[in-house]
Amino acid sequence: MADDIYLDPTRESFDAFKALPRDVPINMLNLLQFHETARYPDDHPNAAHGWSGERAYAEYGKTSGPIFARVGGTIIWRGQMECMVIGPDDKQWDASFIARYPTSGAFMEMITDPEYKKAVVNRQAAVLTSRLIRFGEIEGPDTFG
Repeated sequence: MADDIYLDPTRESFDAFKALPRDVPINMLNLLQFHETARYPDDHPNAAHGWSGERAYAEYGKTSGPIFARVGGTIIWRGQMECMVIGPDDKQWDASFIARYPTSGAFMEMITDPEYKKAVVNRQAAVLTSRLIRFGEIEGPDTFG
């Protein structure tokens, strides 16, 4: 199971992200699976609340949301997983959404903001495992093929 835990980017994946163009719009697919009970560090003020992972993630949204908005981020899609049609049956996502940033640089500005760094502890306490996938935009028809 430990091989299926993804919370923060690896150095290699973050270096690959930073090597891509920073002046283009990006869409970030977020897939999240929450802890039943949030796992805060013992000395964190929220540790005493006994929050669920979902509640801790809501706190992350509340505390990081103003920074996300300031850099121009928007949520362009949000969905609730209903069933796995193609993929491993044992992977169920509690939350999924696509966050759009006007540029990759805006995402970098957000995650390096000192207030964001304080807020992200809520995400780390909330999330059991996740996937964060960057997508660039391409032109094409609104049909298959």
